Amino acid sequence: MLKRIVKKLVEERLAVYPAVALVGARQSGKTTLAQSMHGVYFDLEQESDRLHLDLEWDDLVAGKELLILDEAQSWPDVFVRLRGAIDRDRGRKGRFLLIGSVSPSLMTHVSESLAGRLSLVEITPFLFSELKTGASHRRHWLCGGYPEGGVLEHKRYPRWQIDYLSLLAQRDLPLWGLPAKPQVTDRLLRMLAALHGQVWNAAQVGQSLGISYHTVNNYLDYLIGAFLLRQLPAYQANIRKRLVKRPKLYWRDSGLLHALLNVPDERTLLVQPWVGASWEGYVIEQALGELSSLGRNFSAYYFRTSGQYELDLVLDIGKEIWAVEVKLTSSPSTEDVSRLNRVADLIEASRRFLVSQTRKPAGNERCLSCDLPTFLEHLRE
Repeated sequence: MLKRIVKKLVEERLAVYPAVALVGARQSGKTTLAQSMHGVYFDLEQESDRLHLDLEWDDLVAGKELLILDEAQSWPDVFVRLRGAIDRDRGRKGRFLLIGSVSPSLMTHVSESLAGRLSLVEITPFLFSELKTGASHRRHWLCGGYPEGGVLEHKRYPRWQIDYLSLLAQRDLPLWGLPAKPQVTDRLLRMLAALHGQVWNAAQVGQSLGISYHTVNNYLDYLIGAFLLRQLPAYQANIRKRLVKRPKLYWRDSGLLHALLNVPDERTLLVQPWVGASWEGYVIEQALGELSSLGRNFSAYYFRTSGQYELDLVLDIGKEIWAVEVKLTSSPSTEDVSRLNRVADLIEASRRFLVSQTRKPAGNERCLSCDLPTFLEHLRE
């Protein structure tokens, strides 16, 4: 089993909280990670496991083993029981590890029953830095990070991604509350793939689907909650320029994006007119996934003025603001660096990164042109 960066964070949170909720997309590796922690495991989507847990609840809660409850949102009654068990012995830590595949459903029960008693940790599909060097690194951008999606066994892409999204549209998303018919969800997913990396316009999408922008935004909330999409808000700076204020939309997993856009291999990917937006979203997701898995406190934005001054990623990490520009090139120019510095000066960014596919990092601590692995190393500092 490949080592997951987030495992250390889960262990740290279990040491100080009675319960931890590990949330993330279906098939992202949550169950494998949880079972590696050697607790008593129950899959709450299975009626037999629910019955077993119900009958042995008192003994299990009184025991010293970690109780792992997979797909916890599928059995809401368990949250009331958890609250009672925790409140009867608030001093005990590391008792429960909950696993969930959809954040809105899980968060609803957390806010009602477990507020202040539980820590939330998000797991992503495999990150670039979690993979061994070689073929899996080269495939990661094309196939994405899902363990079964082709990054480890290339023949499974893109069939696995298409089947994955089809199952979500037909079963999981309706079960979690999405009111759209599967056919509408499928059309929406393909439309959102074409809008990857663009400023979000709900009215435009709604018009294409024949529904209101309110309904589109409601549907989008479910897709974000299922960890399929990410909205990156606009950075609001106090400068004398008009700023774009609407968020940008990105697919979180590049393999799902490429499968929806019918890209079978890397050669085909590299000739697409939108390949730059794909690379941009990939770098952003790897950076944010890395920070999240390390447990760092941060806020992420993009920055754009009406005059087209733009930064692909702005990271607020407390005492510092980092400005990041992403370019799909192996030979970034001095003008690329100059443009980055001009825009970064507008928001008074303390550090600047131009992330490309260069093999020769150049610059200094304040401004660095580098490849993705080098950028991720700086995030871990």
